Amino acid sequence: MSSIASRRLILGGAAAALAAPALLPAAPAGAQAAAAPAQAPGFYRFKVGGFTVTMVHDGFATRPVENFVRNASLAEVQAVLADSFLPTDSYRIPFTITFVETPNAFVIFDTGNGVTPAGATAGRMIENMRAAGIDPARITHVVQSHFHGDHINGLLTGSGAPAFPNAEIVVPATEWAWWTDSGNETRSPEGQRGNFANAARRFAPYQGKIRQIADGAEAVPGIRAIAAYGHTPGHTMYRIADGAAQAIFVADITNRPELGFPRPDFHIVFDFDPAMAEASRRRVLDMAATDRIRITGYHFPFPANGYVAKQGSGYRFVPADWSSAV
Repeated sequence: MSSIASRRLILGGAAAALAAPALLPAAPAGAQAAAAPAQAPGFYRFKVGGFTVTMVHDGFATRPVENFVRNASLAEVQAVLADSFLPTDSYRIPFTITFVETPNAFVIFDTGNGVTPAGATAGRMIENMRAAGIDPARITHVVQSHFHGDHINGLLTGSGAPAFPNAEIVVPATEWAWWTDSGNETRSPEGQRGNFANAARRFAPYQGKIRQIADGAEAVPGIRAIAAYGHTPGHTMYRIADGAAQAIFVADITNRPELGFPRPDFHIVFDFDPAMAEASRRRVLDMAATDRIRITGYHFPFPANGYVAKQGSGYRFVPADWSSAV
């Protein structure tokens, strides 16, 4: 066999193994299976004044690019993605959770995807919390931005018990009012009607420990609600402030910044009221850019924090300097 043919055989076999591992023959008895390469733990810390913020990765999900944006052609969306060197046929959505430790509270904003099937690319939060040294029992407050499943499913363990047994659950009153009233179901987009039953299930074990707050109210000292409706009826962000230092958890004000920052006019499939979501997005991005406020985002590429800069008729995301980590 020639050396070229040998190389082709070796490379072809490696590609097949990577593309379809389920088709490989079973290992002989007694043979040790090769372990999959592990990634570094997904957590990152920085300070806001005396508060410690920890970003914890929960993995990602992938969906087609087609039909993700409702009010633009596929070619137009693909061009924006290509500008950021992102794939143009599939769209990868990251999930990253923001934790804030203050002198009197340990807060998690939203709770991730929760327990997922074996092999799933999402549902990594608990293992990354463990790597970061965060015990779920230490969490004093779960502060919710909205009630989409990827934000509330992690309220429960696999057995249906509270994942954060010692926490008070803080929810936006407007969001709670919508999703707990079954009369609103027919008034909701068809793709979001499952949120009613899912919210009832996820919050049920916390009855008696749920506190509703209005726009502008404190979730805990130093963390205050900011209404940003549209993505859902009560979608809410939170300002984190200690003295003059501040940051904002912007939740789902936009999905990936590579798409939503340069084109804040894009209406994505997950927005409950796309026009209202766009108005909120423009207001928030303009505020963050003008005031130079650090932000954390739920669907931003890990470690999901940085700044907003104006660019043309839109904006661009500027990742925070990694040397600011603690």
